[in-house]
Amino acid sequence: MGNKRMNISDFTKSEIEVLESECNFTPDENELFLLRAQNFTLEQSAERMNISSKTAYRINIKIKNKIRKVIFKSCP
Repeated sequence: MGNKRMNISDFTKSEIEVLESECNFTPDENELFLLRAQNFTLEQSAERMNISSKTAYRINIKIKNKIRKVIFKSCP
């Protein structure tokens, strides 16, 4: 991934399905992950989930850390 920011909405549908099954997301993480995959902003996602933007930001960090673990685990 280098220095490029990770945008969940950039993943393909099949990549999203793999990440969803491999990352062991909590229900809140999964909901935010799917909203972000649909290109919702953190603020829009927080509003839909009825949580604060700060909570959405914290959950988003956890999601990205889990994604990194899965991606790097699959690299030789």
